[in-house]
Amino acid sequence: MSYALAEPLQAAIYQHLQADATLAALIGDAIYDAVPAGDLPETYAVLGAETVRDRSDGSHAGALHALTVSVMSSVAGFTVAKSVAGRISDLLHEADLGLARGRLVFLKFDRATARREGSANARRIDLRFQARVEDN
Repeated sequence: MSYALAEPLQAAIYQHLQADATLAALIGDAIYDAVPAGDLPETYAVLGAETVRDRSDGSHAGALHALTVSVMSSVAGFTVAKSVAGRISDLLHEADLGLARGRLVFLKFDRATARREGSANARRIDLRFQARVEDN
């Protein structure tokens, strides 16, 4: 197994999300690896937790990444957050991303959880994806 492709995978996902005009119309460039200090936009996305399992075979080191992208929103109701989450899901499900190292075998939507968080107006949607990578 190798965890060496975690950073190239995250970078490719981040660049893919940042490059989409439709997502930018919804949240601008508010896609974070770490939430910055200070005032935040009403709605933003955060690249989050991941769990990685060995999926090496006889010829390649490989891994299966269960990764999360979270949509956070202080807008009342779930409509805005679900719109952003839907776009992210469309962008990442079966995306053909080039990695700086290795290759992406597949990237698929797995599940989502939507909930209120903290104050009554805070919304959070955690989108979980499965990504299989191989090191060449």
